[in-house]
Amino acid sequence: MHQLKAALALLVLAACVPATPVAPVMPYRMASAPIWSNAQLDPARLRGTWRQAAAFAATPGGCAPGGAQIGGQPGALTLAARLCLSGQEVRLSGPLLATGPGRFRAGTGAGGQDWWVIWVDTDYRTLAIGTPSGAFGFILNRGGALPPDRFRAAREIFDFNGYDTRSLRPL
Repeated sequence: MHQLKAALALLVLAACVPATPVAPVMPYRMASAPIWSNAQLDPARLRGTWRQAAAFAATPGGCAPGGAQIGGQPGALTLAARLCLSGQEVRLSGPLLATGPGRFRAGTGAGGQDWWVIWVDTDYRTLAIGTPSGAFGFILNRGGALPPDRFRAAREIFDFNGYDTRSLRPL
């Protein structure tokens, strides 16, 4: 009987311990806000090595900046990426399927993501990528560090497309 009372007391105490809080997955843009992809994007110019320069995250930190390698041929692009999205490391590989002008499906199956290129600078050195759901957004850059003027331009485009840029963090 004593053991039963002790077990019951432990169960009651365990119920009082607060659960570890789970960080909410929050959209970084208002779903009702209009969003546009770059209709003049030349997919062939996306090929190459990209470094992740910034991403949306509710809190600083989370994971290290990643990058992406885009290969293949026009109309049959491929992707190998490790990115920090919403503070979580995400790995994607496989086809980078065009779904519309400036719009792609990255990865395959349930792990696939919609990537909308909402801005690219004229020399294809910096990409701002978002999604209609607002679940993530990030900036890819190549050729060294992201200059402040291109970071500012990408931030303004995210803002224009309904993103809350207070959560856009350089990596």
